[in-house]
Amino acid sequence: MLSQEALRQIRETPLIKIVGLISDTHVPTRAKEIPSRVFEIFEKVDYIVHAGDLVDLSVIDRLEQLAPVLAVYGNMDGLEIRGKLPKINSVKVFEWKIGVMHDPGTLFGMGKMREIAKQNGFQVLVYGHTHHPSIRWEGEILFINPGSPTNPIPPFVTKPTVALLRVTKEKVHPEIVSL
Repeated sequence: MLSQEALRQIRETPLIKIVGLISDTHVPTRAKEIPSRVFEIFEKVDYIVHAGDLVDLSVIDRLEQLAPVLAVYGNMDGLEIRGKLPKINSVKVFEWKIGVMHDPGTLFGMGKMREIAKQNGFQVLVYGHTHHPSIRWEGEILFINPGSPTNPIPPFVTKPTVALLRVTKEKVHPEIVSL
C-alpha cells in the first residue's frame, strides 16, 4: 500500500508536459509585438522554446510571463542578444532531449541537421530561419520548425504559426498551430 505522501506526489506529477515553440518573431522590426493569439495558445504550456530572431530581448520578458523560456540567437539578432543567448541550447523534458538552433543548415538539406541532432543527442531539434512551419520525423528524431507568428514566408500562402509539443515519457506529439 502506498503512503499518503506517495499518493499525493503521484497525483501532483503531471503525466504530460506541453512545450510552446516559437521562432522568427522579429519584434519590433517586422511586427510591433507578439500577437495576442500566441499568449492564448501558450496559456497552459510548461516551457517555451524560442528558435531565434527575436530582434529585441523584450520578447523573452513577455513570454516569461507565461512559462520559463529557452532561447537562442538568430541571424537577425544584434550583439546585445548574441551576448546573452547561445547559438545552440537544449532542455530535457522527461527523458527527451529537445535541442534548439536558429539555422542548422536548413537551406542545404537534412544532412547538417541530422549531424547536429546526432552529435548533441537530440531526440527533437527545433529550428527557425525559414519562417515556414515544418514537422519531419526521421527515424526516432523529430525536426520541427514552428514557422513565424509575425512574418510567415511565403506571405499570403503560409499563415502565421507557432507549434506545440505534447511530451509524455513514451512519446512526443508535435502540432503546428495557425494563429
